[in-house]
Amino acid sequence: MDQTIPEVIRTVPLQYYVFFASALFAIGVTGVLVRRNAIIIFMCVELMLNAVNILLTAFSAYRADPNGQIFVFFIMAVAAAEVSVGLGIIVMIYRNFQTTDVNLLSRLKW
Repeated sequence: MDQTIPEVIRTVPLQYYVFFASALFAIGVTGVLVRRNAIIIFMCVELMLNAVNILLTAFSAYRADPNGQIFVFFIMAVAAAEVSVGLGIIVMIYRNFQTTDVNLLSRLKW
């Protein structure tokens, strides 16, 4: 199987990608759980998505299978749409309440 993996990719072990993506995902989860600013929470969710994309790309490259990279392309397209809709919602919440603190957004309930 090592003959199908390009030399450039073999220079960095797969475990490094796993550790790096795990650290990024843990930072994202910590940011979502600890922070109260909607924009920062939104950025942390994107950080978690990028950690998953890194893992999918690394495993895809190590298996010499392009399916993972194609899947990452679609995840990035959906994430771009999510960013546009999410930022639009955050801007409208800020215009109405002059804050992006998620604790104060309980006013949106009935």
